[in-house]
Amino acid sequence: MAELGARTSDRGPDLLSCLAGLRAHRGATVVLKFGGNAMVDRELKESFARSAVLLRYAGLRPVVVHGGGPQIDAHLRRIGLRAPFAGGLRVTTPEVADEVRMVLAGQVQRELVGLINAHGPFAVGLTGEDAGTLAAVKRWGRADGRRVDLGRVGEVAEVRTGLLAALLADGRIPVLSSIAPAADRSDGAVYNVNADTAAAAVAGALGADSLLMLTDVPGLYRSWPPQGPPVEQLDADGLARMLPALAGGMAPKAAACLAALRAGVGEVRMLDGRVPGAVLRAFGPDAPGTRVVAGAASGGPASGGVASGGPASGGAASGGPVDEGALLALR
Repeated sequence: MAELGARTSDRGPDLLSCLAGLRAHRGATVVLKFGGNAMVDRELKESFARSAVLLRYAGLRPVVVHGGGPQIDAHLRRIGLRAPFAGGLRVTTPEVADEVRMVLAGQVQRELVGLINAHGPFAVGLTGEDAGTLAAVKRWGRADGRRVDLGRVGEVAEVRTGLLAALLADGRIPVLSSIAPAADRSDGAVYNVNADTAAAAVAGALGADSLLMLTDVPGLYRSWPPQGPPVEQLDADGLARMLPALAGGMAPKAAACLAALRAGVGEVRMLDGRVPGAVLRAFGPDAPGTRVVAGAASGGPASGGVASGGPASGGAASGGPVDEGALLALR
């Protein structure tokens, strides 16, 4: 097993608080949506992989759902294909869809599986096509008040959890690429599904305790572009009221959060994926990012953390990065 050693000498209260939170959630299913620019930074990718393994060692049941926007953008530029955005979603022609499929399943997923499996035989890569795990229908976008044809962009119509459940029961970490075949399977089309909405659908179908969404921002903002700090905590009704004011990439993320909560997920937390150890800090009392709960937002016990009614402030984490190696040593 590759070394999961410390990248910091911080072994203080933050680390111990994360350990307590992890122990409190043994057996919990946690969906991790991995995306954004953390996907192109080697240190952040390795940190995420270590964190996923540590959740597994702590007795949680992590499921990874990933996109690959930066890699797709780079690949399309390299081959000279244009794929503009509308309403925060990529317009995907059949030609672009083939390239997206190749990048997600053949590049991004394989690298992430390899990084996780450097620490043990845990990760199993799959797409929505495998065992019919996902099925999608065409999604239309909206831009400037108009309906926009996004091409081969889909939204999840069905999640079959059989394969995911079998992998989790075997102690594996499923790594799911956000592509899916058409629900009616009439033309063999494969859709590019926004990874945020795919993660929300998977979390809801699995009855996950938590959905952790890694983004390129510190949390959810009341308007976009942001003005002031991100929202610390709110409930589903408050999020629904915010949606009309959101635009760009923040809109589908917020909509995905709301969909997950309405499907029965315990809580959703939006985290800054550019911060090493963000996933583990979500289990501490000073968990970063924006916490969204189904009912009225309330503080709960001081031990806090994911799906346990963390502090009402939900404020930014203090102290240095989490020492994942020390947590692993305590498994």
